[in-house]
Amino acid sequence: MAAPFVDYLARRLPLVEGALAPSASAPLTGSSVAGDLRGYLYDPLDRFTASGGKRVRPVLCLLGAEAAGGTAESALACAVAVELFQSAALIHDDIADEGELRRGEPCLYRVEGTGLAINAGDLALVRVLEVVLADEGLDAERKALVLDEVARMERHTLEGQALDLGWVRDARWDVTPDDYLYMVRSKTAWYTVASPLRLGALAAGGSRETADGLERVGLPAGLAFQIQDDLLNLVGDAAAQGKDFRSDITEGKRTLAVVWALAHLEGEKRDELVALLGSRTTDASELDRAVELIELGGGLAHCRELARAYVDEARQAADALARDGLITVEARDLLCSMADFFVERVS
Repeated sequence: MAAPFVDYLARRLPLVEGALAPSASAPLTGSSVAGDLRGYLYDPLDRFTASGGKRVRPVLCLLGAEAAGGTAESALACAVAVELFQSAALIHDDIADEGELRRGEPCLYRVEGTGLAINAGDLALVRVLEVVLADEGLDAERKALVLDEVARMERHTLEGQALDLGWVRDARWDVTPDDYLYMVRSKTAWYTVASPLRLGALAAGGSRETADGLERVGLPAGLAFQIQDDLLNLVGDAAAQGKDFRSDITEGKRTLAVVWALAHLEGEKRDELVALLGSRTTDASELDRAVELIELGGGLAHCRELARAYVDEARQAADALARDGLITVEARDLLCSMADFFVERVS
């Protein structure tokens, strides 16, 4: 059941928003160019970060801290850092994908220009480090552990993004389901679930065993999250997604549904799907046809089945943590509800 996690999100969201509000940084100078710096660099990033989403990732830092026996407040710097990394990733991702909308508004690069948007994304990455380094509640040892995990999270994300973009650039249609799962584990599962949970545990002073266990929960849960995301892009609520609906087809994304279908379609149908994916089409009838072919190849059914299997894996990992006395039963139940939420959400 997703309801307990949805309630947890609602209860912890004010803490995250309260920590994000003062996280904006100011220009290093007070000279006459300070106003330009705010307009060209600081204000665009602040507006983008403030526009927010569900704030799932930063809230998971708080859940990791509480699951490890600490307080939610002990992980607030990590929560802000994760949200700033999310801002950087999305700003840069929109440029790479030539996106139109983000959170219902024009992408930042379309408002500010590509150069300034790249710079704002880079500032977000600098702020990730500054926020952690400035946290007086973290002693030197925990600060080092947190920064090491932040670096690992960022490296995983960059590797996944390189594969995602490179396969499209090189028109690679030999990508296998296993290749896709490696890519999305790196690009999404780490920074969406596994690293936030782990960061929270480390910030709260939790044991390595608990942090490792939360990572084992987070990786399959993160895979389920992304597979559900892929499904929603193909067969979700078109009105809720606006211009982003079926954008994965337009962009020729090698999603699990696509690579599975390509592995199971033959002849003309496979060739037709490849042609549609390579055409950058936005025509509604052609997008419908692409989804029809993906379904014929079993891609949609396989995604639904595998997402649920990953949720089961995450739940089993949470059960094991509670059984070993590393987390409470209450924390286990929240983690299980989190995994359910990832496949039951509709947006």
